Amino acid sequence: MSGAPRLRSMNVTDSEARPVLGPAGNKAGSLSARKPASKPSKKVEKSSVEVTVVEEKKALPSSTVNSLSPKTHSLSVPSVLRRHERLLHSSLSLNASCSSDASTDSFQSRASTDPSYAAFHDEEWGVPVHDDKKLFELLVLSGSLSELTWSAILSKRHIFREVFMDFDPVAVSKLNEKKLIAHGSVASSLLSELMLRAIVENARQISKVIDEFRSFDQYIWSFVNHKPIVSRFRYPRQVPVKTPKADVISKDLVRRGFRSVGPTVIYSFMQVAGITNDHLTSCFRFQECITAAEAKEENVTKDTTEKKETVNVINTELSVAIDELSFSTK
Repeated sequence: MSGAPRLRSMNVTDSEARPVLGPAGNKAGSLSARKPASKPSKKVEKSSVEVTVVEEKKALPSSTVNSLSPKTHSLSVPSVLRRHERLLHSSLSLNASCSSDASTDSFQSRASTDPSYAAFHDEEWGVPVHDDKKLFELLVLSGSLSELTWSAILSKRHIFREVFMDFDPVAVSKLNEKKLIAHGSVASSLLSELMLRAIVENARQISKVIDEFRSFDQYIWSFVNHKPIVSRFRYPRQVPVKTPKADVISKDLVRRGFRSVGPTVIYSFMQVAGITNDHLTSCFRFQECITAAEAKEENVTKDTTEKKETVNVINTELSVAIDELSFSTK
């Protein structure tokens, strides 16, 4: 009597799960672990998988089978992100206090199917950001990669926002550092003392930048002429860990007194804030991020035009009023 067909676990994609962040992300398994020993064994393995899949489809209801086959884009792995995390880990210092060589150590994280991890790639990573609080948040998270993985950061994101006052630069700049870094504090469980102090100092410097440029948004986007850099990379190996532009921004931030803002940290920040679009051209988010940037540019142009028209109307009305006043006094 033959028993029910054995169901093979569908978790064979553990090493293929979406690695989301950084221009090269998480490789969940060595190449040798995935490389077949020989061509014959590869054929046998393939045959086994095909038989198992057929058995599964016969044994399970169609609804169950469909649930085991998620949409392609939700399981497809932007390998460019895996590669970036690996390269960052292999080439950078782990000294988060160093303003010119801070690490973005997100590459130690394994590929994850955590919804928040995938959602970060699908909804935020690469989308142009122009809100000062949001930009400050992303700068903090990018700097925190020297001590935490993206998965860990995202799982604690609500704690980051609570500790750092929803990333209001003015409020953070006034935090009591002694209480912030005190042993047993919530903040001390997130990051090291050096990183916590760097965040408070960066909040002070952002406040100064806002006073000078009216917003941190105006300052940071001026380095790219207020338009995202569209990389159009086809392969993960083409995506750099840092760029000359990131180096220029890093040096200016350091000159202004910012900490933990090395070119690698800044490049990760540029990517997540949409200052550069490093989604591969084959990624479904590549064109979506371009569209989002174009829509923002159209809105800015429209607002500017409306403001100019309003000013012109006001000036015209003032001129008429002055003329009428002058005529009545004669």
